[in-house]
Amino acid sequence: MNASPARARRGLRRKTPRVAGKRILITGAARGIGAALARQLHQHGAHVALLGIEESLLAQVAADCGDAPWRYCDIGDPAQVQRVVNSLTAELGGLDAVVCNAGIARQLSLLGGDPTVLEETLTVNVLGVYYTLRAAGPHLAHRDGYVLLISSLAGAIHLPLAGAYSASKAAVEALGDTLRIELRHTGAKVGIAYFAELDTEMTSRGFGTEAARSILGRTTVSGIAPLGPAIDACEHALARRSRRIVSPYWVSMALWCRPLTQRLVDYSLRGGVAGGLEIARTEPTGFTTEQPARPRRMRRLA
Repeated sequence: MNASPARARRGLRRKTPRVAGKRILITGAARGIGAALARQLHQHGAHVALLGIEESLLAQVAADCGDAPWRYCDIGDPAQVQRVVNSLTAELGGLDAVVCNAGIARQLSLLGGDPTVLEETLTVNVLGVYYTLRAAGPHLAHRDGYVLLISSLAGAIHLPLAGAYSASKAAVEALGDTLRIELRHTGAKVGIAYFAELDTEMTSRGFGTEAARSILGRTTVSGIAPLGPAIDACEHALARRSRRIVSPYWVSMALWCRPLTQRLVDYSLRGGVAGGLEIARTEPTGFTTEQPARPRRMRRLA
């Protein structure tokens, strides 16, 4: 007796991909996106390994994830990244995905600002991503492998005082697009996440400053979006090995018409920038995460 059409359709329907059983390494997992994603992935059956520089916070996240393996790791130190990634991969028994999430932000006036802000931002947000990819790549170069790079809408749409952060996230996008091509023959895939201003300390501590408020006339550009949908989007991307994810939904439209969006930003901020830049040059601010001491590649300019 033949199966009914409805039953046949049910039989042909593909199961919803899940993260259960996947072995996933997350950088910058002490708080924000990294911590929330680690906890959610663990709840849904994934095996996570964590690295970061805030040891007490990282240990708590690991405890919440069933005593997941974790390590202190300065993402700007290539030898340390290589050692830690290999060690955590061994503890997981292999690697199915890496989430390159570690990142920092700090406002910078490009003219008259402190050049070490740009150096530190690029060290963590760009070199740190590259060092992670270089270390994790050999473990992920298989047909189920996946790399998820956390970029930002700021990598596509650029604002005053965010030049260092925007440049770093645009570089992350470029690394992801390049790696996708270079990994294609192995079967591994690469995804890039574009998020707007989420409800994290990255947003509040990075650009919630007097200088930014002076320029924008408010505390944020687009309003603070909840973190939950972004974490769900990351989980879905890890399950499906998606090419691109966004949060909130409207980010996809902003990306689709980048030149127009940038022109609108330029036009809307045509006044009031000079005063904000003056404030920024003397306003005491710090990075969203305090960084370990590193050798300087750029000399501080007077």
